Amino acid sequence: MSLPASSNPASASPASRGIAEAAWHALFWLVAANAIGVLLAALLLVPALNRFLGEWTYGRWMMVHMNLELYGWTSLPLVGFLFHVYGVPRGSFAKWQQPVLWAWSTGLAAGCLSWLQGHSSGKLFLDWSGYSRVLFPVALIALWLVLLGAWIGRPPTPGAGAKAAWLAQLAGLLILLAVPFVIYLASGPGSYPPVNPDTGGPTGASQLESSLAIVLVLLMLPFGIARRNAGHGKAILLAWMVLGAETILCAALGRGDISHHRPAQYLSLGSLLVWLPLTPAYYKAFAWHENTRRWRLSFLCWWAVLVVSGWVVSLPGVLDRLKFTDGLVGHSFVAMAGFTSSLIIFVLVQMLGKDGWIFNRARSFHFWNWSAAAYVVVVTIAGWQEGSDPAFTIVPGIARDTLYILRLLTGVLMLIASLDWLVDTAALLRRRVPLEDILLQEKTA
Repeated sequence: MSLPASSNPASASPASRGIAEAAWHALFWLVAANAIGVLLAALLLVPALNRFLGEWTYGRWMMVHMNLELYGWTSLPLVGFLFHVYGVPRGSFAKWQQPVLWAWSTGLAAGCLSWLQGHSSGKLFLDWSGYSRVLFPVALIALWLVLLGAWIGRPPTPGAGAKAAWLAQLAGLLILLAVPFVIYLASGPGSYPPVNPDTGGPTGASQLESSLAIVLVLLMLPFGIARRNAGHGKAILLAWMVLGAETILCAALGRGDISHHRPAQYLSLGSLLVWLPLTPAYYKAFAWHENTRRWRLSFLCWWAVLVVSGWVVSLPGVLDRLKFTDGLVGHSFVAMAGFTSSLIIFVLVQMLGKDGWIFNRARSFHFWNWSAAAYVVVVTIAGWQEGSDPAFTIVPGIARDTLYILRLLTGVLMLIASLDWLVDTAALLRRRVPLEDILLQEKTA
């Protein structure tokens, strides 16, 4: 079988190379985080293994695991997105993509070493302290300078929406400039305390607030990576109008220490259910690369599960039993391993275009999604039992051990999926995989 070079997915195009490099860094940290997750699952099943780890026991590895998932897997694809939006791969600043990515990974590696040594601010996802608190913001500043240089050196784009795009990119740069300084200040001991009563916790108004922030991201994403389809303007307008109305509702609810037993809290959170039909209709209004179909369906399904489960978990009686148990771990897994990861891969595939084959192997797709779903079921059952019997997850028993073995197995399968993606991305960057071999493997999968 022979195909023209332009259709060969084994060679990264110049425009997508920076995206693929960002994906490689993200996947490297995903594999590391997943391997640590398997270790953590083994430690939960057999706590005695901690004695072989010296000072690097469960608590320290958990901090590394969570931060690698956030600042590695879920953040580095955003760097690729910014490269794409600001046209970095197509200009004179393309040569600075790799140094920026390595600076980011170096700062993150420094953070890992710091956390394993027991240094932390004590603030969840803002654990930066000491030298890592300086190194990581420096990497963010380096990224900003490259984006600024690419933006300044980019020739004016003709067209009616050119001025709006220019202003949007300028606004983005101004917002991004604040990020490294905010992270540095927020990680310090002089800012808000690790346990902050002003937030009200993950219930009520604050939950609606964070959910609407996710909706805002979902509505903004297509404008940076896809063109609009004709005749779908009403769906786009309706979605933005609903977001505006829910934002007003959220502002009227108040924040802080508010009980989830108040009807206004759980009923207002139920208003998010309107996004079950709205989000698919909104994304149908844009033209997507054919390679994205699998992951577009995946992230929309996970989004529906997240919205429904988030509302159910917040209801009086349900949250009272699941709070501070494995049940909320399951809900977090829906959000991160399910929805966020599928959305990230969908965006990467859209930007990579024909090179997006690296994420479309049947085995890795099914391993990831079905294992994530199984993990959620397992820990939700464990959390429900734990809610009535706090000793359930502490004292070994047949039911508890069976659930934790299944939890470990799902982690292993997700690790295999992430390894598949990392290997394929490396092959794409090295241009070593013939298309015929890829298609043959897919047929025999």
